[in-house]
Amino acid sequence: MAKERIPEKLKVWIDARKRFHLSHAQVQMARELGLNPKKFGKLANHKQEPWKMPLPHFIEHLYRKQFGRERPAGQSLLPTTIDSIIDSQASSG
Repeated sequence: MAKERIPEKLKVWIDARKRFHLSHAQVQMARELGLNPKKFGKLANHKQEPWKMPLPHFIEHLYRKQFGRERPAGQSLLPTTIDSIIDSQASSG
């Protein structure tokens, strides 16, 4: 029985979600916006630089500005995405 592996490109999003206390919806918004989770550290320093918004609010603000809606239309949660990728890898290999 093969151990289920999470793809590296999704692993960085899982780490960013834990590290910056983001919800699944906020992670999906950031992915749709094309944000790089490796660069969240410099966006999330609102305590040192008080003029910046906290990262979750910043992502929501950008999403609202770009797409004109509060939440993603079809919410594709990260765990669901991971499960579908693992299933496709299992069926192909």
